Amino acid sequence: MHLYGTQEVNETGHLTIGGVDTIDLAKTYGTPLFVYDLALIRKRARGFIETFKQLGVKAEVAYASKAFACVGIYQLAQEEHLSLDVVSGGELFTALQAKFPAERIHFHGNNKSYTELELAFDSKIGCIVVDNFYEIQLLKEISERKQQHMRILLRVTPGVEAHTHDFITTGQADSKFGFDLNNGQADQAFDEVKDHEYLELLGLHCHIGSQIFETDGFSLAAEKLMNKIGEWKEQSNFECSVLNLGGGYGIRYTEEDHPLEPQDYVSEMIKTVQALAEQLRLAMPEIWIEPGRSLVGDAGTSLYTVGSHKNVPNIREYIAVDGGMSDNIRPALYDAKYEAVIANRASHNKTNTYTVAGKLCESGDKLIVDAPLQQAEPGDVLAIFCTGAYGYSMASNYNRIPRPAVVFVEDGQHQLAIQRESYENIVQNDLPLSLKKSE
Repeated sequence: MHLYGTQEVNETGHLTIGGVDTIDLAKTYGTPLFVYDLALIRKRARGFIETFKQLGVKAEVAYASKAFACVGIYQLAQEEHLSLDVVSGGELFTALQAKFPAERIHFHGNNKSYTELELAFDSKIGCIVVDNFYEIQLLKEISERKQQHMRILLRVTPGVEAHTHDFITTGQADSKFGFDLNNGQADQAFDEVKDHEYLELLGLHCHIGSQIFETDGFSLAAEKLMNKIGEWKEQSNFECSVLNLGGGYGIRYTEEDHPLEPQDYVSEMIKTVQALAEQLRLAMPEIWIEPGRSLVGDAGTSLYTVGSHKNVPNIREYIAVDGGMSDNIRPALYDAKYEAVIANRASHNKTNTYTVAGKLCESGDKLIVDAPLQQAEPGDVLAIFCTGAYGYSMASNYNRIPRPAVVFVEDGQHQLAIQRESYENIVQNDLPLSLKKSE
């Protein structure tokens, strides 16, 4: 059994995280429950930051918070000297509520609204990553009306296809994101912003995909961006101060996954950019990256209570839990794979094979198909590993199921980070029918 971060099996045979018994957590907070190992998040963050420092390269490591956003995780990011990548007004508002330093917030998104961009200006955030020509016009209008400066990056699609799932590959030419680097769109965007009175162009941004286990794609993307920067330097004397190579660093979900360490990704990027800067006679830009999943993914564990059991002879044996696709849509959306353990029998051998079904009224609501597990009985606690990214953040109230609670654990302590929704929460925005029935 592969354990992550501070996970251990204690003397009673229970799974523990951060020195806290998961069975006690389930009793205290109920299930479904997301449990985050703060020590592991800190370790991952420091792995990225310290590598840049050791190699003497100026950098910003921005947490891509779409992976999991809440006030507490933003406060942890601030403690670890991370910057922050937000992709909506809601994420930006949450960051401001957490008192995250606005100057370290970067705002992404392919369809930022006028209201969202005004909030970004009013909050005096550090950078907006510009995605399209419509956004350029909005930024010009807002900045000129407010007579306010804003630092920007141009997001480009470099035409690099990462070795990943089609649905989570965003750097290829056919993408809703960014200006195409190869068809002249990036050059046109550069011409539109380079001399603007209030928009300060720092450089370029790209993101080539997610769940990437090799460095070649990042190196190729860096090469394409640096060559374009070299062209702009020669044509317009543009000095690029920032090169943002995005995120997408993979984590281990199952034994089939073989991720690299943070320092491996970082060191290869630096090596590529330094070589190209020297070759093209450019100043070495500051390197920004945006790890999201790789910071919180394997630090999160979902706890469920086992309920019903169904045996289909010669076909499949099911166990059902008290959550499902409402708190983890990834298996249905991406065919994502996970590993699990019966947390109250973690020391026992995995002698059974179950398909773990959720309680949602959908035949596709299966969290794990054919999972090797210990003998499972109603009332047992099932722990599914590596659910820290895109679990809670993509959760819904489908079937009017309340979203789970979220708990942080560290050094034997536990703290509620997000309260469990109630039925009252679900109906609080509903309004009674007031239209009069026609006679």
